[in-house]
Amino acid sequence: MGADEAGPGGGGGIRVLLRRKQVDSDRARAAGGQQLAKELSITQLIAIGVGSTVGAGVYVLVGTVAREHSGPALTLSFLIAGIAAALSAFCYAELASRCPSAGSAYHYSYICVGEGVAWLIGWALILEYTIGGSAVARGISPNLALFFGGPNSLPWILARHELPWLDVVVDPCAAALVFLVTALLCVGIKESTFVQGIVTVLNCCVMLFVIIAGSYIGFQTGWVGYKVSGGFLPYGVNGMLAGSATVFFAYIGFDSVASTAEEVRNPQRDLPLGIATSLTICCSLYMLVSVVIVGLVPYFAMDPDTPISSAFARHGMQWAMYLVTSGAVLALCSTLMGSLLPQPRILMAMARDGLLPSFFSDVSEKTQVPVKSTIITGICAASLAFFMDVSQLAGMVSVGTLLAFTIVAVSILILRYVPPDEVPLPSSLQTSFRLSQECDEEKVGSPLGDGNHEQGTSEIKDVIVVESINDPLIEKQLYANKLDELNRRKTAARSIASVCVGVLILTASASVTFLPFLVMCLFCVFGGLLLLAGLGMLSWIDQDDGRHSFGHSGGFICPFVPLLPVMCILINTYLLINLGGGTWMRVGVWLVMGVFVYIFYGRTHSLLTDVVYVSLAQANEIYGSSSSSAFVA
Repeated sequence: MGADEAGPGGGGGIRVLLRRKQVDSDRARAAGGQQLAKELSITQLIAIGVGSTVGAGVYVLVGTVAREHSGPALTLSFLIAGIAAALSAFCYAELASRCPSAGSAYHYSYICVGEGVAWLIGWALILEYTIGGSAVARGISPNLALFFGGPNSLPWILARHELPWLDVVVDPCAAALVFLVTALLCVGIKESTFVQGIVTVLNCCVMLFVIIAGSYIGFQTGWVGYKVSGGFLPYGVNGMLAGSATVFFAYIGFDSVASTAEEVRNPQRDLPLGIATSLTICCSLYMLVSVVIVGLVPYFAMDPDTPISSAFARHGMQWAMYLVTSGAVLALCSTLMGSLLPQPRILMAMARDGLLPSFFSDVSEKTQVPVKSTIITGICAASLAFFMDVSQLAGMVSVGTLLAFTIVAVSILILRYVPPDEVPLPSSLQTSFRLSQECDEEKVGSPLGDGNHEQGTSEIKDVIVVESINDPLIEKQLYANKLDELNRRKTAARSIASVCVGVLILTASASVTFLPFLVMCLFCVFGGLLLLAGLGMLSWIDQDDGRHSFGHSGGFICPFVPLLPVMCILINTYLLINLGGGTWMRVGVWLVMGVFVYIFYGRTHSLLTDVVYVSLAQANEIYGSSSSSAFVA
C-alpha cells in the first residue's frame, strides 16, 4: 500500500481534518515523552467516579422532578436514566481499556474519527469543565451560610459582595475553594484522590442516613406518598420519560474516570470495573433516596428547593436539615474536585499532539502531574467563580458531555467496522520507508544480486514467493478477497454515516415545534428509515478483523454492537437538540473561537503535519528495522 501525504501541503483542508493519530501501543507510549504517575487502583477510580457524579443536584432534583414530571414514579425515572447512561459507560469502558492515555473522548475521537472532530470535542470539554467547576464552587457558599445562621451569614471575608459600579456580585468563598482544590491537585494524583475518597464516603454516609432514617419513618407512617389519588403515574408514561431526561444529567461525571486512564496501574482490568461500579453505586443511591423521599411526602406537597430537609422536618426532625446540608456541601466539594481533575489532562493531551502550546504538556518531575495546566485551569475557574454568576451558563456544561458521549459511541462503530488500516509515520522515519520501498523494487528486479550464498538463497526464496503470488489463480483469489474487504469497508462506512444522518433528522424533526404536523411526520419517517437501514446493514455485514489488534488487547469488549452504540447516539443526540436555542448560541460562540484557534495554530503545529501514512505491516517492518539499526549502532 502506498504512502499518503497527510499534511496540508499534501492534501486539501478536508484531508487535514480527517487525519488520525496512531492508536495506543507500547511503541507509541515510549515515544510519547513525559508520562503521568501510575498510582490509581480500582478503589480510587470508584472514588473519582462516584465523587464526580453524585453532586448536590440529587438533593434538589428529587423534589423538582417529582412535582413536575414523574410523581411517585421518580424511581423509574432514575432507573431509565441510569440505563441510558450505562450505554455510554459501556462505550467508554472499551475505549478506555484499549487506549489508556490521557484525554478521554478527545483522545478516542482523534484516533477513530479525525483531527477536526477531536479538536471540537477537546475544545467543548475545556468549556464544560471550566464552567462546571465554577458553577459548583458558586453553589457551595449559600449552603455553607446555613451553618452560620442562614443566607448571607458567612464571615465578611467569605461573604458575597456587590460591586455597584460594575453590577457584579463577587464570591470570595467560591474562588478560595477553587484555589484550595487546585493546590491539592498539584500535590499529586494519589493524595488528591485520597481526599476526594474521604469526602465521597462522608457524602454517601449522609445519603445512607436519609435512606435508613427515611425508611424507618415511612414504615411508621405507612408511606403516605404512595397513597395519593393520582396513582403511581400521575403524569403518565410521557411524564416519567420527561423526568428521565431531566435526571440523566445527574449521572454525568463517570467520564472523569476515563480521563485518568494514563494514571491507572492496570487499565485493562480496572478502568471498566471502575466505570461500571461507580455508575452502579450512583444509580442505586439515587433510586433508594427517591423511593424513600417520595414515600414520605406526597409529590405535589414537596418543597422544590429543599425536598429532603423539608420531608424530615414534616415528621419532627428539623435537626436533619443540618445533616442534609452537610451532605450537599460535601457533594459539591467532591464534584468540584471531579470537575477540575480532567481538564488539565485534556489540555496536556492536546498539547502533546501539537494542537496547543507545549507549555500545557509539561509534567512535574516531582509529583508527575501536569502542574502548569492544573494552575491555569484553577486560575480560569476561580476567576469565573469570583466574578460571574455562572448559573445561567450551566446548560453549556451539558453540551460538552453529550457531544463526547455521542462521539465515543460513533468511535465504537468505527473501531468495530472500519478501524484505521494505516498509521502515521513520523518524518524521522520517512527516509527508512523510502529506502525500504527502493530495496523491495531492487529485489523484484534483480533477485540474486552480488551478495553471498546465504543472501542469494534468501532472495531466491523471495522470488519463488513472488512467482507463486504471480500465479493467475492465486492472484485472482487475492484480488477478489481484497476487493471484498474494500467493499465491506465502504458499505460499513456508508452505513455508519446513514445512522448518524438518520438520527440527526429524526431527533431534530421530532423536537421542533414550528413545522406542520404532516411535514414533521414525513421527516421523522425519512430519518427513521435512514437509521434503520444503516443499523440493519451494520448488523448484516461482518465486523473488521483488525478490531482484535486495535490498541491494547485483553480489556473490556462492548456488547450488543451495533445496537448499543446506535441507541447511545440516538439518546444523546435527542438530549443535545433539546438543550435550547440560547444554550446552543452561547456554545456556538465558543466553538467558533475554537475554529479560529485551530486554523491559526493547531492546524499548522499538529504533529501530523508532515507525516506519511503507511500500512500496519509496513509500519511494523520500518520500526523493527529502525530499532535493530539502533541496537547495532
